[in-house]
Amino acid sequence: MKTQRGITLMGALAGMVVIAFIGLFAAKLLPTYLEFFAVKKIFASMEQAGDFKGTVRDIRTSFDRRNSIEGVQSIKGDDLEVTKESGETVVTAAWSVKVPMIYNFSACLDFVATTAK
Repeated sequence: MKTQRGITLMGALAGMVVIAFIGLFAAKLLPTYLEFFAVKKIFASMEQAGDFKGTVRDIRTSFDRRNSIEGVQSIKGDDLEVTKESGETVVTAAWSVKVPMIYNFSACLDFVATTAK
């Protein structure tokens, strides 16, 4: 007699619950990570255009101008930290985001984007 193979109803339900939780977390966290990558993209385009050679006010204005296209809500040009390290301008954007997940459970994410190499 052959033994049956396959998944049980309880196993299938448990698998679906796990997949649903992973999907929920991904759907809630994806927009914050997209903003992080948008900030890095803004920094890359500013570096390519040579916008880091201007004054601090010029750098912040350039960031805000590019941010109006990207639509990042978490950080503005005034939040940027602009420093000089070994003759090069280093721009750093650091921010925290608290994303409500389920009921009283939240994910707290800290992001740091910098032009330092």
